[in-house]
Amino acid sequence: MLACVFFSKYPQMLSRSCFINPRRSLLQLFTTAHRFPEKLNFSSSPAPEVPLNHLDDECVDFLRWLERKAGVEISSKLYIGKSAYGRSLFASKSIQTGECILRVPYNVQIAPDNLLPKVASLLDNEVGNVAKLAIVILIEQKRGQESEWAPYISCLPRPGEMHSTIFWSKSELDMIHQSTVYQETIKEKYQIEKDFLKIKSALDHSPEILDGITLEDFMHAYALVRSRAWGSTRGVSLIPFADFSNHDGVSEAFLLNDEDKQVSEVIADRNFAPHEEVLIRYGKFSNATLLLEFGFVVPHNIHDQVQIHIDVPNHDFLGEMKLDILRRHHLPTTRYANDFKFSGDSFIIKEVRSARGKGKGLPQSLRAFARVLCCNSSQDLIDLAMEAEQNDGRLARCPLKNSSREIQAHEILLSRISQLIEEYNVSMKSLEPPVAASVCKRFALRRQMALDLLTAFHYQ
Repeated sequence: MLACVFFSKYPQMLSRSCFINPRRSLLQLFTTAHRFPEKLNFSSSPAPEVPLNHLDDECVDFLRWLERKAGVEISSKLYIGKSAYGRSLFASKSIQTGECILRVPYNVQIAPDNLLPKVASLLDNEVGNVAKLAIVILIEQKRGQESEWAPYISCLPRPGEMHSTIFWSKSELDMIHQSTVYQETIKEKYQIEKDFLKIKSALDHSPEILDGITLEDFMHAYALVRSRAWGSTRGVSLIPFADFSNHDGVSEAFLLNDEDKQVSEVIADRNFAPHEEVLIRYGKFSNATLLLEFGFVVPHNIHDQVQIHIDVPNHDFLGEMKLDILRRHHLPTTRYANDFKFSGDSFIIKEVRSARGKGKGLPQSLRAFARVLCCNSSQDLIDLAMEAEQNDGRLARCPLKNSSREIQAHEILLSRISQLIEEYNVSMKSLEPPVAASVCKRFALRRQMALDLLTAFHYQ
């Protein structure tokens, strides 16, 4: 039986938040013949003739090395070249819709189970798959040219070449202070530091494993995994060659895992002419997800969305009762990140008005939250809870019987949304003046990313 499973580009969405490619500035590949022995007497097809503007000298032999390591052909239809987004995959010949354009066996993919047994035995279940795979990368990096993965590890982006927001300076993060990406970045950095300390503590008795590895090193390896790996039955997997593919939010080409054949493959979603760039879709990700996890944004992203956070006011004398009811009806209302405590919830607005002018409205859960907020007696809250239990269990699904309260609930939402729009507009205006020639390219790039991110709220 054929068992094919679709996996979107890791990372996955972060809980209920709007949070999971100009990526590749890569290092020189190692191509010394004795380091890449033949397997199964396999030899790949000759490299295709590449237009000079596409030629990437550093990657000419990468596919040959990978195919020798795998013992099978990875792709005869693609090559690694240069695009406006850095390194990318291009068609080496005409490709027809429905053709398999690449097939990477599991045996040349890197996953957490590639950890040395000695290392794996020292780590508990609190250390997640992303962190474990980051350790694999760090260990292989330490081995240098002695690593069996040297040609792949050496082509991963260097520190300073990635633009995920965890690498942004304070002044750069201030540009997106109004966006939820700001707080998500703080939480992400805290989690990375927490994982690093756990790992260092667990490996105290074997210091030679990660000797000299700093938090910055771990953060870089962690970000490599978050930005390049796919979700898989092995937890997460780095898939060499496939991860040269760049993202197109409207593409219908995905990465598929065939569990029976133990391969990951991509099927062409349309025809491609020779030397045309071949893009795939990592997932239906908003710019917030793309920026936080991958370090890029897509102008006019059709999957864009905005996140609204609303708190139960601290001065609300019914606050604890409201929080309790919200918890019992599956609306978590307390979050912890470092020293931050959030007593509220986050809601996603994908589209308020469609291109045809028909409003899709606000999420029902957001309306329900507002209805709970405007209750001013314990009996009102008890009535809402009883109504939920008698129906489908969802709280405040129907409009309040008291019409003035229902209007008040929507006024709360209108006020909060109007406030956010104004805050976003102010932030966008501060980013509009042209950047002076003396400003570094990295800051100019991140400034444009910030502007594209904030524009999402403007258009919803």
